[in-house]
Amino acid sequence: MPGVDSVSVSEFGRAPLLSYTLTRRSKPLRGLLQERQTALLHAHFGVEGVYAIQTAKALHVPLVTTLHGFDVTINKSQLLASKKPSWINYVMWRRDLFNSGAVFICVSEHIRRRAVDWGYPEERIVVLPIGVDVESIQPAGFVETPRILHVARLVEKKGTADLLQAFALVRNAVPGAELVVIGDGPLRASLNDLARELGVGDSVRFMGAQQHGETLRQLSQSRLLCLPSVTASNGDQEGLGMVLLEAAAAGKPVVGTDHGGIPEAVTDGSNGFLVPERDVAALADRLLALLTDPQLCDQFGNAGREMVVERFNLRRQTEKLESLYRTLI
Repeated sequence: MPGVDSVSVSEFGRAPLLSYTLTRRSKPLRGLLQERQTALLHAHFGVEGVYAIQTAKALHVPLVTTLHGFDVTINKSQLLASKKPSWINYVMWRRDLFNSGAVFICVSEHIRRRAVDWGYPEERIVVLPIGVDVESIQPAGFVETPRILHVARLVEKKGTADLLQAFALVRNAVPGAELVVIGDGPLRASLNDLARELGVGDSVRFMGAQQHGETLRQLSQSRLLCLPSVTASNGDQEGLGMVLLEAAAAGKPVVGTDHGGIPEAVTDGSNGFLVPERDVAALADRLLALLTDPQLCDQFGNAGREMVVERFNLRRQTEKLESLYRTLI
């Protein structure tokens, strides 16, 4: 990307990387950023914020941290039990971040509430969702094939197992229905097995992780998007879900759950449907309502496009972020 440079702590070698992972300090990184006259650091996820705070202090620059989801929804005991050094450091040193971080950006109101519960200073929290490029993503129009798209990392939180069970019910009413799953993760094998057990293995296509362009292409070729996220056993919840906004920009209706930040992008009965978490019957019912009603798909798609242009325009959201930067530098 023009004008963008990158560096990774791993480029300094194994020993510096290990030191950074355990101590949160990296002299080579600090020196390199100092040479480049860095004026501000922006970390994504609270875990990275904890790691960036030492460098920000050494450089005497403000640190902005964006909170996306798991960093304020997973239970602290679960983070500690993970045995991951970065997660353990996050829990152990979070108050250093609370005290020294300049601003904490939350991607949704739901994440703001959880951040306050976690102890983040409310007076330094700003809700600023990441936008989507509504100029490059244009409405794709109605798709004849009754195809459902699901884009998610294949983990418990995304509710893919519930979707497969709902899709089995959908197939009984709409024999030509298809389900395309984009994403990878630890549950992929078990989800493949579940699809076969439900008798829909031939109608479900697991595509694995895909480039963004291919994901958008699949979105344009689908009737609707489904993201039935749930609260995972470790407490992890959905922050917002960028794919929801991309679907809206493409003029696609969405079926999701009344969970996390999803209701901030999907208004039930306006640009999509919301159902309770883990309610397979309700999920199947709403999927069928859209698959069998082209006019409703079009109505919801138009409403979604209007919503995302008004509230989640990438250019407008970027201007807000740049304005925030200017107040801090």
